[in-house]
Amino acid sequence: MPSPTPRTVLVTGASSGIGEATARSFLERGWTVYAAARRTERMESLARAGALVHPLDVTCEASIAALVSRVEADHGHLEVLVNNAGIGVYGSVEEVPMEEARRQFEVNLFGIARLTQLVLPAMRAAGSGTIVNVSSIGGRVYTPMGAWYHASKHALEGWSDCLRLEVAPFGIHVVVVEPGAIETEFAEIAITPLLERSEGGPYAAFAGRMAAATRRAYLDKKASPPDLIAAIIRKAVESKRPKTRYVAGYLGKPVIWARRLLGDRGFDWMVRRFL
Repeated sequence: MPSPTPRTVLVTGASSGIGEATARSFLERGWTVYAAARRTERMESLARAGALVHPLDVTCEASIAALVSRVEADHGHLEVLVNNAGIGVYGSVEEVPMEEARRQFEVNLFGIARLTQLVLPAMRAAGSGTIVNVSSIGGRVYTPMGAWYHASKHALEGWSDCLRLEVAPFGIHVVVVEPGAIETEFAEIAITPLLERSEGGPYAAFAGRMAAATRRAYLDKKASPPDLIAAIIRKAVESKRPKTRYVAGYLGKPVIWARRLLGDRGFDWMVRRFL
């Protein structure tokens, strides 16, 4: 059943995968949905379904400010922000250019942080709101060739924990969602540059094994559908007392439990065996 009173949600990274599925999930519940991404041409079907499509580059201050201004001009304040936009920079620490490493953080942390800063004043004034940060199990574990990606997600999780304590007195919830392997474009987008960066170099064999392992996890019909994560996000938003973290998707809970139980050396051994 749709919500009796339309509520307003902004979903970033809505042009595909988890973001698109999340936008559709809220539309089905009767919400007013702002769907934002760089590739607006890929959101035409969302627009036809009723979403309010808006271009967004989370590395651009003007782009972020324009989106928040539009939402607040239309609705006064945003009730839910789903920070889903993100990229994955893969390659050895030695071989990834620092410019790309910095961009990893600009998209996965600083862009999210700036957008959140701009929506918080209106949420505080309203005395309510929910911020959902889509992290990854990669925010709690690690794999070789993914140092910059994992670093950005670990940073996002620590940032989210601090934010949760700061805004709780104002009636605002902060939720972290940690997907496992999900059927998205992530795998191929990460694999191709990984192999190109390491081709002919000292990490080439390692990169090849990592690419093969990633394909096994994501592309061999084992990964979970994005709708699973969309349902988790909606569940968190509709809960009066949401959990601080939700883990879902292929390999998600088993990997995090293994990290807890095995310790550093044991987990290192497990990752090497997987590769």
